[in-house]
Amino acid sequence: MKAILYSGVASVALVSAALADCPPITLEDTMGIAPGAFPQQYDLSEFQAAADCTMTFQENPEIAELNARIQGNPETLSPVAERLPVEPLVVVPYETIGQYGGTIRGMSNATEAGTSDFMSVHHVNLMRYADDLVTIVPNVARSYAWNDDFTELTFGLREGHRWSDGAPFTAHDIAFWYNHMVMDENVVGNPRALWSTGGERFEVEAVDDLTVVFRLAAPQPGLLATFAVDYAQPFQPRHFLGQFHPEIDENADANAQALGFERGYDVIAHYYGGSDWKDVPSPLLRNPATVGSLPKAVVPTLESHITVSDTTEGRRYVANPFFHMVDTAGNQLPYISQKDERYVPNNEVRLLRMINGEIHYKSQNVVLPDAPALLDGQEAGNYTIYLRPQIGMPVFGFNMTPADEARRELFNNRDFRIAMSHAMNRDEINSVAFFDLGDVRAYFHFDPVPPFATEEQINYATEFNPERAAELLDSVGLVDSTGDGVRELNGEPFRLNIVFATQGMPTAVAELVAQHWTDIGIPTTIREATSDEYRAAQGAAEIDVVSWGKGQPIPVLLGSAEQLIPPFGGFFDARTGMGWERYLQTDGTEGTRPPEWTYELADAVFEWQTHLPGTPESDELGQRIIDHVLEGFAFMSTVQAPNPVYRHNAVQNFMPPLTWSYEYYRMYPYRPQQWWLSE
Repeated sequence: MKAILYSGVASVALVSAALADCPPITLEDTMGIAPGAFPQQYDLSEFQAAADCTMTFQENPEIAELNARIQGNPETLSPVAERLPVEPLVVVPYETIGQYGGTIRGMSNATEAGTSDFMSVHHVNLMRYADDLVTIVPNVARSYAWNDDFTELTFGLREGHRWSDGAPFTAHDIAFWYNHMVMDENVVGNPRALWSTGGERFEVEAVDDLTVVFRLAAPQPGLLATFAVDYAQPFQPRHFLGQFHPEIDENADANAQALGFERGYDVIAHYYGGSDWKDVPSPLLRNPATVGSLPKAVVPTLESHITVSDTTEGRRYVANPFFHMVDTAGNQLPYISQKDERYVPNNEVRLLRMINGEIHYKSQNVVLPDAPALLDGQEAGNYTIYLRPQIGMPVFGFNMTPADEARRELFNNRDFRIAMSHAMNRDEINSVAFFDLGDVRAYFHFDPVPPFATEEQINYATEFNPERAAELLDSVGLVDSTGDGVRELNGEPFRLNIVFATQGMPTAVAELVAQHWTDIGIPTTIREATSDEYRAAQGAAEIDVVSWGKGQPIPVLLGSAEQLIPPFGGFFDARTGMGWERYLQTDGTEGTRPPEWTYELADAVFEWQTHLPGTPESDELGQRIIDHVLEGFAFMSTVQAPNPVYRHNAVQNFMPPLTWSYEYYRMYPYRPQQWWLSE
């Protein structure tokens, strides 16, 4: 049965008997039903009590056909009421009860480029930020509870919740993810810093099928936010991957050999890729010839859609027949049947497709310089552009551990970095690249600017002062001895090349900064690279200048110190000091010892994370963190400006995001599972 579009109470009277006993409320028309414990959603029993009703359930009329495209799924689906949890999550739509069907069209740069807008659209995690970006609400988890000192976090799950293949999802899938995936060096060689407290790993225990406990070595109240914003999902299907893990199944290697692999770990790597990161080529793309012989094409998911096709041209997804959400009329979500994501590496082609109205939603890699053309084309293309502030800003830094010793000594000289910052004309950057819509301020990682930041900290080393820059460059030995306008390092002309990717740095900004540095006697060229090419070169410490967007809000930083410990981020961030990271990873046996300020910064962050934000202790430590960041001055700010969000007008129940940014995981807070297509 297809869900019906309601417009008000009068319509409900005509169709409620045909669909469900519960009132199909929306945020536009709540019909007097009291809100639940968490905004814009209810547990089923909570909604039925509030509305004095008994809900019946409907499904997408195409669900059997969609299920048939998911390799390894049961051929026949049980009724929708049996596929849902005992307590499904009841979502209150923004405007309307939606209509089933359709294919939503999107595009990204390439596979594993980190530019897939659909990742945050079908994403789920244990928790979620509500669309106010303040309130944390349950999602996959049904409940959560802290102990008194924030050292023990307990999650309660939904009875009857199932993976996309119909297998039960339980607390053991969460314990399996942590103990046998993330913390197994055969699977993930170097776990991310956010999966530990002060360097000490968690203890994760499945108390029973519906209860899992995270025990921490020190208080970390921000851990809950991690489970609300991070791209990583703290669960993996033990029933599927566990059969190839030797600590779970003694026949793991034999099970793998039956599929043509040598070891069980090889199968896990084939599916999991050794990382929590989800934008990696699936087995469908990595080895399409073997897919038919595998038990499943991709790992089962809890997300709203699952990958059924992955080629060099793009990905195709279909709705998850076991998804755990329903709307207030009892319709299982998602409404949209399929997603079609095309790989479009050329920015001009991507821009043209948006202007022509050929896609439905785009945010990543859409930047302010694209705005004039996009705004002009709105009416003809039947789309809407929203200019939204971003968290963070494009920053530049220098490779602190390059192979060349002379450059290493120079780049580690703080006066050199301060000089290069004063050489940057941020007002010109704001005018030329950002249409004077941005703000000039220093980079000190906290973003938005917290109340404990001082004016001196906010403006530190942002003044355009080429005279001061020249004095500092002279003092560090970069002098123009021949008068030809080019400074020399150890008697040789000194030049720089900025390698950048447009995903992390607008071309206009790279061009302007290159000219600013050339103007002070350091000829600088630029070269655009793909996101993957840039990240690989940065990770190998093969480039002199690093560049990307950087900055985090307090709730996100409370959950993970990764961005403030060398190399100051993960694979997808602006990073520097890769040799420092190696030193920390090997307890000093390899790499280069980081400078003292990095240790002081890490200590301050770890202590800050043990306090609730807004307290005097937290604010004092936060100000100290800013001082350490500015003391190190590893990254130079540019300008913080808004960016466009693109939405085709056919996409209904679309809430424009409060920020353009990644930090709250893009569209995840805005419940895109309730999107539907009007044409």
